[in-house]
Amino acid sequence: MNRLSLSVLSIIAICLGLVSTSLADPQQDLAAYQQYFKKKFPTLSPVDLSNGMYNFNDDKRAQWESIMEFPPYEIAVDKGEALFNKPFKNGKTYASCFEKGGIGIAHTYPRFDTKRGKVVTLAASLNECRKAGGEEPLTYLKGDMAAILAYMAHTSRGKPISVKVPNNKAALAAYKDGKRIYFTRRGPRAFACYHCHWEAAGQKIRGNELSPAVGQVSHFPSYRSKWGGMGTIQRRYKGCMKNIGAKPLKEQTEAMNNLEYFHTFLSNGIPMNAPGTRF
Repeated sequence: MNRLSLSVLSIIAICLGLVSTSLADPQQDLAAYQQYFKKKFPTLSPVDLSNGMYNFNDDKRAQWESIMEFPPYEIAVDKGEALFNKPFKNGKTYASCFEKGGIGIAHTYPRFDTKRGKVVTLAASLNECRKAGGEEPLTYLKGDMAAILAYMAHTSRGKPISVKVPNNKAALAAYKDGKRIYFTRRGPRAFACYHCHWEAAGQKIRGNELSPAVGQVSHFPSYRSKWGGMGTIQRRYKGCMKNIGAKPLKEQTEAMNNLEYFHTFLSNGIPMNAPGTRF
């Protein structure tokens, strides 16, 4: 089954004590979901949650802390800063496209654009800015895009994630679609995001600890040893979908952006800890 019906989602939510109905509004969801993880991991603070898997393995945490003395993402941050400030063909830079010159705003994305009636990610906004400046778009999952996102995220480091869901029919529909995708079973193993990062959070799979859903987005983009470089959150989504044998959603599609919207909203209030480093 590729989709869970609303009735099945309601049963899951009620059984878990998360929400009284699958149609709870976003703020009700947020309170219930974060309370679930608070009960599951009562000793973890919001800062701890931003560190994900390193809360559950002392040896890996020690290795990570050693690596963080000379973070491998620093090169990407420096490169991203240079690219961010490099003039386009029209003489402008990325700063011309964002409030506050693009500094310290990464923690507020994705956003719902009420005029266009859709979720807009920071990566998409960067490419729209490039187009306005007469430049070709960047690919979305790694490379220069990940470097620029790493720089912008670094300027928001320590700020609490703050994603808004306007009281707007289209915005609520996008949020609910992202929520549906998050709880939808996919692939031959019938796994959903929920199974690993909610139900089994803190446990192991293939020798790796599963991080809780709340806090995950706070350290993206991340440098992963497996990748040998930086990657965006949507790159990670695609990797997860491949791992469970499912066909990955295409990056920056409506479905993928709605998933990022819902998933990021779950971490509202968690301090931004990006860019991150993961094994």
